[in-house]
Amino acid sequence: LFRSSLLQQEESRTMSRFAVILPAAGQSQRFKDEHYKKPFAPLSDRAVWLHTVEKFVNRDDVKQTIVVISPEDKSLFEAKFSANTVILGIDVVLGGNSRSDSVANALKQVRDEIDYVAIHDAVRPCIASSWIDNVFKAAKENGAAILGVPVTSTLKRVKDNGQIQETVSREKLWEAQTPQVFRRDLLVRAFAENPQASTATDEAQLVEQIGHPITVVQGSKSNMKITTKDDLRLAAEVLKFLPKPQRQGPAHPFGEDHWR
Repeated sequence: LFRSSLLQQEESRTMSRFAVILPAAGQSQRFKDEHYKKPFAPLSDRAVWLHTVEKFVNRDDVKQTIVVISPEDKSLFEAKFSANTVILGIDVVLGGNSRSDSVANALKQVRDEIDYVAIHDAVRPCIASSWIDNVFKAAKENGAAILGVPVTSTLKRVKDNGQIQETVSREKLWEAQTPQVFRRDLLVRAFAENPQASTATDEAQLVEQIGHPITVVQGSKSNMKITTKDDLRLAAEVLKFLPKPQRQGPAHPFGEDHWR
């Protein structure tokens, strides 16, 4: 037993430490709901972002979880979810004018002991633990890795008038997903060396621009990003078939949300 305890302590000391940033500061213009933005919309028994965050908070290698919200949502978020953030040990950061600005704000709050930073869309709740395992492993091996899926549909470039300009070859094209995971120093450097960081559509683009190779790990179409209400309904069906993460306590102490 003593030896086992020592091994566990040594394992803990040598384990890579991850911070997970969940951007949830967008305007949700395409979602078109007068009551909810996408991350806070009800999905099955709780808000979308809570489904997402629970995939990370109980991992042994995740030492910090940060949710980024819009300043305009601060009061509403605190009123509705402050208990969740306390119970789950989540840090809340206010976002900026763009996704990259929001991630940059969160990156400044990452604790000194963190080795790797993962960014995962708060509105991608249908993420399986095995996919997280795979992309975390690739990031540890190569410094930078993202989930993605090969493009299978025929792609058309379309003119402003709605007419097809050309058919684009889908050979070697992949659709980027999240998590996108980077060695912390690489991500910090990528933001510091790119004065146009706010125009980037994902973090991999910034790391590409400093010349560091990024490994793409096979993801799944099920790892969908909720954009419309139809996506919300589809996500509810996908969640029924994903393994349920082990929980340590209720996502909301005042709700009827029980751990399963």
